[in-house]
Amino acid sequence: MNLAIDVGNTRVKVALFEENNIQFQTVFDKEIILEKLEKISKKNKVYHAIISSVANISENDLFEIEKMFVLIQLNHEIELPFNNKYATPKTLGVDRIALAAAAINNFPNENVLVIDAGTCITYDYISEKKKYYGGAISPGIEMRYKALHTFTDKLPLLKTKYPKDIIGNNTENSIHSGVVHGILAEIKGVIDQYKQQNKKLTVVLTGGDTYFLAKRLKNGIFANPNFLLEGLNTILNFNIKND
Repeated sequence: MNLAIDVGNTRVKVALFEENNIQFQTVFDKEIILEKLEKISKKNKVYHAIISSVANISENDLFEIEKMFVLIQLNHEIELPFNNKYATPKTLGVDRIALAAAAINNFPNENVLVIDAGTCITYDYISEKKKYYGGAISPGIEMRYKALHTFTDKLPLLKTKYPKDIIGNNTENSIHSGVVHGILAEIKGVIDQYKQQNKKLTVVLTGGDTYFLAKRLKNGIFANPNFLLEGLNTILNFNIKND
């Protein structure tokens, strides 16, 4: 089996794959990564592993993980199943690389827009000719709530909630309306602009806020919270075959 490891700022997501199918997945705090991975290695026959980290992971942790598995670390130098046309490939986030790989694997010969709604909202465009061009980065839902609280004197810090009406009749409802309806309008607007340039476009929504947003967006969008993990597995398989 293959093991995909996605290290975020505070949490780690892992998935075991049998070919392209997830057999097991879990999420845990970054501080216990070695403990959790050791348990997985003892309970499963993992032949290859890939790790992606948007946060810092210590050299010691990497060294210990390499003792457990035949490990590939995702970076800009690794072999990829698509043509990276990004102007500054060394600055392209590993999460966006993995998402592009998932798009190629799940929707071959299609123009794909991947929207990753997490800490940030990223937009990534991959053409039907397997060329990755880039996209956009904007603040995610939680970041917008925190920004309103942090950069003002009196606005409270709220948890995500879908507003009953676009017109907020008090401060809290106004914040919810501004954040949630603002993000929905942004996403719909970006999709519309891409569709103006592409007669045929497949749109994928992924990330931690997938289901919250998917319920409020048009039908025809593929919602897949595991898209990044699937992309890691795609890159791992591609490198195993080319090794």
